[in-house]
Amino acid sequence: MDKKILYISFLILILAGFWVGFIYRENILGLYHNAAKNVEQFKKTDLGNTINEFTKEIFAPGPLKIGGQENSVVLTKAKIIAQTNIQRYDNGSLPPLIENAKLNAAALAKANDIFKRQYFEHVSPSGVGPGDLVLSFGYEYIVSGENLILGNFKDEAEVVGKWMASPGHRANILNNRFTEIGVAIIKGTYQNQTVWVGVQEFGLPLSSCAQPSETEKAEIENNKIQLDAMALQIDAKRAEINNTNPRSQEYNQKVDEYNALVNQYNQLNQITKNLIIHFNNQVNDFNNCVAGR
Repeated sequence: MDKKILYISFLILILAGFWVGFIYRENILGLYHNAAKNVEQFKKTDLGNTINEFTKEIFAPGPLKIGGQENSVVLTKAKIIAQTNIQRYDNGSLPPLIENAKLNAAALAKANDIFKRQYFEHVSPSGVGPGDLVLSFGYEYIVSGENLILGNFKDEAEVVGKWMASPGHRANILNNRFTEIGVAIIKGTYQNQTVWVGVQEFGLPLSSCAQPSETEKAEIENNKIQLDAMALQIDAKRAEINNTNPRSQEYNQKVDEYNALVNQYNQLNQITKNLIIHFNNQVNDFNNCVAGR
């Protein structure tokens, strides 16, 4: 009698365990059914922020014709830059502008073109403006500026002083967003007179603003492709479960496979979300930098 009771009790425990296990699997499956609903929601998401299309600022006040008597003074680029930085220090303790080879080349090309084509404007007869000019020498910029002057001068301090006496040119010299400069000062014949042409090219290079990681963006896009593929696998596995007898061992195996797939999806999902947050922060920083904020 005791053995029979023991056997029945044992059988009840087995059945109860099976039933509890079945209920547990049904609950787990239900939980992941809910999680799988997020699959569709996530597939509709994208990188939250994008790089703003920003307008490159160009400051080009009207060119200055000074006149003056021809003389034997020799003016130099280095002293023009030095006098420019003295003015920045004396008028707000602004950081000195760093000489840039590409801006120097653009400034020299502009000065030579003025003598060659006999015009005195920021935009050349062929339609090349200051922004186009520096870009043609490989200078990618956020903000750019150009000062022009023509005439005869006693020294470099007078050249920069004439620019400083003009509100627009002064604003370029004292612009706190500019970090780099290129200068040309050359002598030639303009409208049958021997004169100097001075050109200042100012710039804030695009490289001064850290751009979002292209590698990270590519990783996000690759992860999204993987997530899409995994979502299809999850849908297919769920369809298999729905067409399988819930009391069969095969059913339990398919539930385990389904749960493993959703677990993998959720892990990659979270990794991708973290990457997107980090990438979006980079985009915000870049947009704020180019906007001067």
